[in-house]
Amino acid sequence: MSTGENEQALRKILDMTRLMAIAILILHFYYYCYGLFNHFHLTTALTNKLLGNIAATGIFKSFYISKLIALGMLTVSLMGAKGKKDEKLSYKSALAFLLPGLLTYFISGLILLAEASSITKAWLYITVTSAGFLLIVNGGVLLSRIIKDRLKGDIFNKDNETFPQEERLLQNEYSVNLPAKYHLKGKVRKSWINVINPFRGLLVCGSPGAGKSYFVIRHVITQHIEKGFSMFVYDFKFDDLSVIAYNAWLKNKHKYKVPSKFYVINFDDLNRSHRCNPLDPSGMFDITDASESARTILLGLNKTWITKQGDFFVDSPINFLSAIIWYLRKYRNGAYCTLPHVIELMMVDYSQLFTIMRRNKELEPLLNPFYSAFLNDAMEQLEGQIASAKIAMARLASPSLYYVLSGSDFTLDINNPESPKILCAGNNPQKIQIYGAVLSLYVNRLIKLVNKKDKLKSSLVFDEFPTIYLNNVDGLIATARSNKVATTLGLQDMSQLRKDYGKEQADVIMNIVGNVVSGQVTGDTAKQLSERFGKIMQDRESLSINRTDTSVSKSKQLESAVPPSTIAGLSSGEFVGMVADDPDNKIALKTFHAEIQNDHAGLKKEMDNYKPMPLIRDIDNSMVQANYNQIKQDIQDIVQSEMEQIMRTPELKHLIIRK
Repeated sequence: MSTGENEQALRKILDMTRLMAIAILILHFYYYCYGLFNHFHLTTALTNKLLGNIAATGIFKSFYISKLIALGMLTVSLMGAKGKKDEKLSYKSALAFLLPGLLTYFISGLILLAEASSITKAWLYITVTSAGFLLIVNGGVLLSRIIKDRLKGDIFNKDNETFPQEERLLQNEYSVNLPAKYHLKGKVRKSWINVINPFRGLLVCGSPGAGKSYFVIRHVITQHIEKGFSMFVYDFKFDDLSVIAYNAWLKNKHKYKVPSKFYVINFDDLNRSHRCNPLDPSGMFDITDASESARTILLGLNKTWITKQGDFFVDSPINFLSAIIWYLRKYRNGAYCTLPHVIELMMVDYSQLFTIMRRNKELEPLLNPFYSAFLNDAMEQLEGQIASAKIAMARLASPSLYYVLSGSDFTLDINNPESPKILCAGNNPQKIQIYGAVLSLYVNRLIKLVNKKDKLKSSLVFDEFPTIYLNNVDGLIATARSNKVATTLGLQDMSQLRKDYGKEQADVIMNIVGNVVSGQVTGDTAKQLSERFGKIMQDRESLSINRTDTSVSKSKQLESAVPPSTIAGLSSGEFVGMVADDPDNKIALKTFHAEIQNDHAGLKKEMDNYKPMPLIRDIDNSMVQANYNQIKQDIQDIVQSEMEQIMRTPELKHLIIRK
């Protein structure tokens, strides 16, 4: 027991052992350097007789036996020594005394073989051996002062934050599987990130350069096309992802049960763009479809309106645009129901516009506030209600946009079992405000057609998702699962989503997504992800130092599996996240912190052999301008025809608004 009496007794035993070592060393000197002691008359009959009895034990049978016994006793005494601990001392300091001391202690016997007087040799031998003995004592004392129990050298706690991860490859007909490697207690192990249920949504986060597209999104595209998915790709920096999708489709199009087709929407290069009418009348069944399209296009053009929905001066222009769209949908069975025709019709003089639209009784509730204000000379109110819509929509009055938006090369039902499609829609970072709004309308109409029962499995991939406005995206993720629609959202940071969609909508999107893969992010996003990944049991150590001893306390404590600081310091290609499973394929280890392994050489070779985006048709400016002029002429003809018919029909003359 560690009591005062026991410690005192131990010190006495150690002191006695050290004295015995010194005594044996003195006897060694006396026996082998007897001439020196005799020269100085330091011998007596009693000591000689005593030395003879000791020699009879065999201690002096060999020259080094007595020295080894003395050294052994000294070692025992030093093993129990407890010096004052010093954090600055190291084993190098102690060995600097021990090694020279041992060397001096044992080779000093060579002095006795030298050619010199016996007295001189004896003096030198005793002096050198004693010096070696003292060096050994000093080195041993320093060893007792070294702190042996030191804390682990993992200053960033990386080894402690490691945890087991899924090492099995779990595949099914829908999965996305990413090979990876991770660290576990100092060892590197291979693992798999298995997104076996992409229909629960996949959120890919990461700051610029984190590797979202290269390490994750490209594999979502290629693996889903390989498994026969119909697909929509929103390519923010056209044609980075589109060329991947195109070449993956070329490689795997024979795997589709029904021949599939590849389509592109690109407003910058009309020669490599198909034409598609997002307001196709066959997909608009009632006025609510028109209202939803109007909301999507205006909120896409005015992102600040997203957080102000319900305000008078936000809902008024939406209602006005809804009425325009539904009027053209009903006019001649939608023959002129395109976005360019809608834009041009909005610019018609109020008196003529309200007159012809009053023929449609369904529009009465939407139009009444506008022509009432017009009749009552409340022009400031009317302009406040309508001008914001007209100004916003006027930004889309471009011949190239009109050309793409007014054609019908294909329909947006990409997962139609009879005609599966791969559709890539390209944006331009320099024209985000304009192109993003139009593409938002495409996506909104596409989702309405895709999210239905008895359709093919489909994958919707959105790179830089906040740059477009997708109305009710949380509802898409929540309800499309049963219709086999996989949604992949790529974004840089949640603050980006909050800015464009509002805090509530952004939080809903973040919380409703089942699969999360995140590269380097900071701030609130890192904190939110860290909380989502949960905690693991980690080892904790504390070091206590006193005069005579050191003690290390070890414990276990629940700490974050992946702290925010770790997420903020991830390297390119290193990702953290959590995957979702399904009842047929359970995953116990859902959380991961790993480095995705891409075959860089293989991917580079594959990309070098990519075929460029195909040439769709040969278009010149005159054709584009002619289409632009024709749309304007169509609206003039509609207004003139309708006004003439109203004027000729007595029953309709009451609809004429004069001012």
